[in-house]
Amino acid sequence: MLYLRLDLQYFAADEKTEKATPKKRQDTRKKGQVPKSQDVNTGFLLLLVFGTLYLLGGPMKNVMTGMYEHAFQEYIHWEVTENHVHMVFSEMTWEISKVIAPVMGVAIVAGVASNLLQVGIMFTAEPLKMDLKKIDPIQGAKKIFSARALVELVKSLLKISMVGAITFAIIWVNKNDMMMMSQKSLEGALDFFGTTTILMGLASALALLILSVLDYTYQRYDHEKNIRMSKKDIKDEHKNIEGDPQIKAKIKEKQRQMSASRMMSEVPDADVVITNPTHYAIAVKYDENKFDAPYVVAKGVDFVAQKIKEVAKANNVITVENRPLARALYQQSELDRPIDEDYYKAVAEILAYVYQLEKKM
Repeated sequence: MLYLRLDLQYFAADEKTEKATPKKRQDTRKKGQVPKSQDVNTGFLLLLVFGTLYLLGGPMKNVMTGMYEHAFQEYIHWEVTENHVHMVFSEMTWEISKVIAPVMGVAIVAGVASNLLQVGIMFTAEPLKMDLKKIDPIQGAKKIFSARALVELVKSLLKISMVGAITFAIIWVNKNDMMMMSQKSLEGALDFFGTTTILMGLASALALLILSVLDYTYQRYDHEKNIRMSKKDIKDEHKNIEGDPQIKAKIKEKQRQMSASRMMSEVPDADVVITNPTHYAIAVKYDENKFDAPYVVAKGVDFVAQKIKEVAKANNVITVENRPLARALYQQSELDRPIDEDYYKAVAEILAYVYQLEKKM
């Protein structure tokens, strides 16, 4: 029964039930994994392109018809020479560029704007890296028969149905005028079919934009579902950010050892070691070139205190017992810093005693 309970707890800890942490979201974004709908791009592109055609359709038609008129009225009479061919191609390219450039510029703006609207500014090369899993046939088969593939199929059928219904409805409404086009001039027929085509494009673009709102909502939901984390994942991430407690404890212990070793190396240069006598030991030094007051070069309690006294004895550093001063200096003083003014007199008396003793010796 105990093993069963532990197994259930283990599986519960591995279930992806928690929302992604900010670090997880940042890592997935760096990999290029962001919620994005291609329908938003398509809808924006079609809307702006057909809007541009609606606004600039007249000037574009004039450029194209003028180009054909010029070709059949002037170019047709030119001799076929290298210079004339070069001139024809250059002028034709320039005229066609005046028609295509606005449409291409608007298409680029639409693509950039739709991506910024969904994703924001993001630069990553992760999707371009070689990944053998992308050509794994088993993984490919799983994607084909996955729930996401089914959703994409339903979405594609819905888009085709919507666009087809819209275009058919517009053609059906204008069927009578369309049947009478044979009775109108070429310019009238071009105006009619151009206007009808732009109307179908704008209506389809609006329909795709409405559909893209639903698709983007689904993409966000699917993205949030894919980046969910288990409680174990969150704990592991916290350990990675803050550091493993055991490793941190070892690092602190190592730092203490290094500090103690460095502190012990200062004891031989101390002027005096003030003791408790058993629990505290504080090594004090006075160097007027460093500080205006005596300062603590080493301090410790219990084992460290005994070690300080041993090093002091081995290096002939005088030890003086003063219980209240030793306890006070340990609590109120910092390593390699001058002692507090409250203890100047007491420490000065001890140093004077030590200097006199050394002078006698």
